[in-house]
Amino acid sequence: MGRAPSGGFRRFAWTREDHDLSEWFDGEAAARGLDLVTDAAGNRWAWWGDPDADGPGVVTGSHLDSVPDGGAYDGPLGVVSAFAALDALRATGFVPARPLGVACFGDEEGARFGVACAGSRLLTGALAADRAAALRDADGTTMGEAVARAGHPPLRADPAALRRVGTFVELHVEQGRGLVDLGRPVAVGTAIHPHGRWRVDIAGRADHAGTTLLPDRDDPMLVLAQVVLTARAAAQRHGALATCGKVRVEPNGVNAIPSHVTAWLDARGADAGRVRAVVAEVAALAVRSGGAVTEESWTDRTPFDPALATRLSALLDDAPLLPTGAGHDAGVLATAGVPTAMLSVRNPTGVSHSPAEHAPDEDCAAGVDALVRVLRELAG
Repeated sequence: MGRAPSGGFRRFAWTREDHDLSEWFDGEAAARGLDLVTDAAGNRWAWWGDPDADGPGVVTGSHLDSVPDGGAYDGPLGVVSAFAALDALRATGFVPARPLGVACFGDEEGARFGVACAGSRLLTGALAADRAAALRDADGTTMGEAVARAGHPPLRADPAALRRVGTFVELHVEQGRGLVDLGRPVAVGTAIHPHGRWRVDIAGRADHAGTTLLPDRDDPMLVLAQVVLTARAAAQRHGALATCGKVRVEPNGVNAIPSHVTAWLDARGADAGRVRAVVAEVAALAVRSGGAVTEESWTDRTPFDPALATRLSALLDDAPLLPTGAGHDAGVLATAGVPTAMLSVRNPTGVSHSPAEHAPDEDCAAGVDALVRVLRELAG
């Protein structure tokens, strides 16, 4: 669903592809006799048991949306593995002592409206409903308008749905090369590194590309080039990561000097100070050049439940304990106080957010087996 010509996927929130993915999730839940609930924030839950009567429950799952031309595994692996793990548990006659749930969070990537983990952030109240409704996509459509067109009520926090979650375990394809170097198929997560997104606005003056002399130009693309190079150099100096991967140019004509450029900076690092230092250098350059930098999202270091991580590592034959630089819904739930763990499945090349993203079948099967053992332990 949502296959792009590149071989990757374009599955953005509140689109036809998103609707089709939701129908797929609903069908898988119905085929297993699970109770389906869509919360007020637009996330979907499939329950084996009643979390209101017998909960809170143990939940696993991930998301189905993608970045532009993303890979097949980022998100869907966690959802498919969750259903496969429930099938495996039932095949052994296992009956959970606590309700078991499969979650599908909405708009995790933030590819359309710019805020990552929007579904889980709305659920927990970390993203205000009015701010979410006002977010706009590249065509100027607000999230509120897109949600209404999809037939869903206005999105809002849902404390009751959150209270049903006693423990959350997210399985995800590894986004890096840690496991291949360790020779292990599955790892347990320890924390998510600090990360954020910033919008850089640079004004210029539109003019003719063929008649305006170089000294007479006010070309914001030149400032953008300096921003990109400054971000890279600052990241190298401070031991962080910085990426300018999205740019909007106005009027975006081949023979026109731009009047305005908007770029987005993604910055991450092992600690907040390094990330903030990178952003400060980029912001200083932008401001000196007449531009502006606006913080759109920020997530501080997010540790997962250390006792739970240690317990699961031991359960999984001393699985490696690894941090990650990638954001996840699990991090949002952990910040909201839900005991949370992550399992990562080996990615041989480390490539992610790309059609080349891959996990071998045998490693995916190992991930399902690990999830089965974890759910049996937590819900038994």
